[in-house]
Amino acid sequence: MMQETISESTQTLENNLRHSLFSWSKQSGLNPINVERAKGVYFYDTDGKKYLDFSSQLMNMNIGHNDDRVKEAVMAQMEKVNFVFPGAITKARGDLSKKLAEIAPGTLNKTFYTLGGAEAVDNAIKLARAYTGRHKILATYRSYHGATYGAISTGGDPRKHGVDSQAVPNIVHVENPYFYRCPWYSDTPEECAERAAEHVEQVLKYENPESVAAIILEGESGSSGCIKYPPDYMKKIRAITEKYGILLIDDEVMSGFGRTGKWFAIENHDVIPDIICMAKGLTSGYLPLGGIIVKDEIADHFNDKPLPLGLTYSAHAVSCASALAVLDIYETDNLFENAMKMGDYIEKRVEEMKDKHPSIGDFRNTGLLGCIELVKNRETKEPITPWNAKPHEMEITNKMAAKIRELGMFTFVRWNYIFVCPPLTITEEQVDEGLAIISQAIAIADMECY
Repeated sequence: MMQETISESTQTLENNLRHSLFSWSKQSGLNPINVERAKGVYFYDTDGKKYLDFSSQLMNMNIGHNDDRVKEAVMAQMEKVNFVFPGAITKARGDLSKKLAEIAPGTLNKTFYTLGGAEAVDNAIKLARAYTGRHKILATYRSYHGATYGAISTGGDPRKHGVDSQAVPNIVHVENPYFYRCPWYSDTPEECAERAAEHVEQVLKYENPESVAAIILEGESGSSGCIKYPPDYMKKIRAITEKYGILLIDDEVMSGFGRTGKWFAIENHDVIPDIICMAKGLTSGYLPLGGIIVKDEIADHFNDKPLPLGLTYSAHAVSCASALAVLDIYETDNLFENAMKMGDYIEKRVEEMKDKHPSIGDFRNTGLLGCIELVKNRETKEPITPWNAKPHEMEITNKMAAKIRELGMFTFVRWNYIFVCPPLTITEEQVDEGLAIISQAIAIADMECY
């Protein structure tokens, strides 16, 4: 009997399911997309099915897939040197560091490199504690800062609950200024900002401000629901940090590099932080790279004492080369301008969709970092799926996610949120294609409205 031949795609699926573990998932019953190739805002599975990438994978493929200019930069660097220990230097590291100093606000001039966003957050916290001599970190409940122990403890995302019996200590959480569901029942966004800032200061007083090293906030909220900061909230927080000698850490891992139309989202709020955490859009996902950019005052503190940070792959030459190419593409292709233009277009189109879909409760968006929040009733704001829903409560969400995949689109669907975060290269035609698919998925939620 002839041995049955297994197709390459079947073998790929089998190898992955048998020999690798998948993030945030129970490991049985998985049906991952078997990706074969990608270009621009689309990727394709091994059966040739085309998917519109409407969340830039994990909000990191800012320049789109498979840009040859990045490939060429990577190959050119690999022909010279691939890796040197972090105590050595390369032209790519120097050029990238100089560029980051040029685009960062204020006196943020020096960068320590990591391989991703969670490492950036961990090292920012470590540095803040070492610099201030204090130990507590303030963060918001509705936030996500990564999955390493330090980062997941700092975030308020409920994915940490399975491991938080051994959480990093001295992290204190506060409420978000979430006007759509304001914890203080504010009548205006401005009132919500005022009350949220007062809440932060009151918690600081409870905790002893002199024990707090830093407050960490996302430059713009991402996977927690794109919760927009009300007017002047960030300025109020900056004033509080300056009052008590506390550092402001700005997590730009998701919101940086044009996602909100600026190099860093915090620029939309006219605030200069002390430390910026970055990753994702830094290389647009082409190679792993992250980092923290720090003010001169912090960097100078370690002129005569050792910097207590170190990673084997810090400032990896090939990753630095890829980042340089990506940063050049942002400017050459005017992608920040396109992000704002397409963001305005999306806002207009979603506003029109509200007339058709009673389940659309709110749409929060800055540039191309947006989220549709779905509710059963616009007056009560009861969510289609509860926050941190149990598996048996996820039926509607799962149906919407399945419909989106069936129709040939990939985007982040979570609880009662559908994210709209396409690559910065997106066109109006492609936006319409994506929103038409989302509209069909939202029709499932509409059936639950009362």
